[in-house]
Amino acid sequence: MSTQEVETASSKSDLVLVTLAALCALGGVVAFALLSEQALAVRLGALCGGLVLALIIAWLSPSGKRFLAYGQQSYEELRRVVWPTRKETLNTTGLVMAFVVIIAFFLFFCDMIIEWGLYDVLLRLSL
Repeated sequence: MSTQEVETASSKSDLVLVTLAALCALGGVVAFALLSEQALAVRLGALCGGLVLALIIAWLSPSGKRFLAYGQQSYEELRRVVWPTRKETLNTTGLVMAFVVIIAFFLFFCDMIIEWGLYDVLLRLSL
């Protein structure tokens, strides 16, 4: 079992850049809300502008670069996955559905036996 170190903000400038990016994103959302009397295009421009600026600032930070590298590695790993064929997927789905139906009937019969035991046997004995 390998141990991995938790990476934190590497420097004060990294922390400042990430905070600035969060503030830009928040500013875009606040501008969208405060410009409620403006045209929708102006409001969306303010929102998108704040979010794009936040993404650019975050991308330039060391944390953003690590996150981008993580995303690229995840995508490469996803491309290595061997996905099942359509036939395998349909066969597996059919087996699962058949199992569900069998278990449903089993539980139905168990419920009927318990109901018969409680209502027809025990309640008749108490009368």
